Order: sequence, then C-alpha cells, then structure tokens
Amino acid sequence: PVLCLKEAACSSPAMTKGTFSFGRRNNKSHKLCCRCGRRAFHIQKATCASCGYPAKKLRKYNWSEKALRRRTTGTGRCRYLKSVIVRARHHFREGTGHAPRSARKTPASKRTNTKAQ
Repeated sequence: PVLCLKEAACSSPAMTKGTFSFGRRNNKSHKLCCRCGRRAFHIQKATCASCGYPAKKLRKYNWSEKALRRRTTGTGRCRYLKSVIVRARHHFREGTGHAPRSARKTPASKRTNTKAQ
C-alpha cells in the first residue's frame, strides 16, 4: 500500500469538517466587551461586533428585529422606570407625603367594637 504525497501530507481522517476541525480552533478573535458583556469584542479591530464599542452610539439596525427586541426597554432591571410607574398611578403628585401616625388613628368613640356585640 503506497500512499500518495497528498495523502501523506494531510494526516487527518477522511472526513475533515467535523471533530478534527473543531479541535484545531484554538485562536480567539473575540473577547468580552466591557459595555455589553458579550464575547463580541474583536481584538485586532478593537470594536465590538454586538454593540459597536468604542463608538459612542449603540450599534443597532432595523433589519435585525430580534436583536432590537433583546435589548429594548423592559429587558433589564428598569430601576428608574419602576418608580415612574408607581408615581403615574397617583398622577405624579409630589410633596404630599403620609399623614403622621397619630393623626391617622381614629378616635375610640368612632370605632365599632365587634367583640362586644
């Protein structure tokens, strides 16, 4: 069994698209982005493929509806918006506050005693 020079040079198995090829992938082109946290920051280009960092404006395109949905309002903690919703219920009134506890208590004469009946 004499081997051809081409076969001898390539010492990989016959099917080269699968496991063998994945084992050779040991160079990283992307690292973690400090703005969006995804592994999309291209080391040589020094730009993030996901959010566009270090550009000031966030990378977004309307042709990718799913990507817009993933990072739209309501997908995070909504720290400020939570308080806005609560304030909207009371029509954004300010400076009223609660009445003092002593003023809130009803006098004993107005209370109905259900146990005595």
